[in-house]
Amino acid sequence: MLACNTKPANDLMVALLACMVIAIASSCDGVQGLSAEYRTGGPPTVPALLDRAGVVAGDPVFIRLFKQESELELWMQSGENASYRLLKTYPVCAWSGSLGPKLREGDNQAPEGFYSVSRSALNPNSSYHLSFNIGFPNQYDRAHGRTGSYLMVHGDCVSIGCYAMTDAAIEEIYHLIERALINGQENVPVHIFPFRMSEGNLHKNRSSDWSAFWRNLKTGYDAFERKKTPPVMAVDNKRYVVLADG
Repeated sequence: MLACNTKPANDLMVALLACMVIAIASSCDGVQGLSAEYRTGGPPTVPALLDRAGVVAGDPVFIRLFKQESELELWMQSGENASYRLLKTYPVCAWSGSLGPKLREGDNQAPEGFYSVSRSALNPNSSYHLSFNIGFPNQYDRAHGRTGSYLMVHGDCVSIGCYAMTDAAIEEIYHLIERALINGQENVPVHIFPFRMSEGNLHKNRSSDWSAFWRNLKTGYDAFERKKTPPVMAVDNKRYVVLADG
């Protein structure tokens, strides 16, 4: 299933071939179409967003993704020990596969779980406008024998295994992640869920093979909801555990 099929049908082969590049390389050819404003100071849309939320570029960032709703939330912290504030909710332009985790290389499935982005994961030279690697497989994935590589959030609105945004959206997201990392944030947490983790949604999906896995993901979701600060997640006995609330 290609949930990313947002391009015209006669462009699909081009999109497929382009996505295959990400599967074999972590960086691609030159930056595509970045404006002069972006190159010098980031997207011109960002200052108004920051002002409304009472944060500044360089403040810590946290990302949440929801497959079913096709939404990416960008949260920022406005000072040490402060709760995070929702800066903006972006529509996810395309994601691939179905609800459930990524299991193996080539399954065209977008991951679910708790990941993080470091400076080395940023790719300003992506053929997909801009991209960052979420860090799949993580410790949990490896404990379960899951395989895959170069799983990204990127622009260009086409995906096989990745989460694709519009170019305008990825410019804002990438810039704020980059500024936070440059300013000293060690890594940016990226929490990816099948849907918003309400009891109602879990009940609707109780017959899924992934019901127990999603219950496990809910522990991290709930930890953030309690304090609006990303929890410290770890893996124990092949399960995610909350080491500490944020």
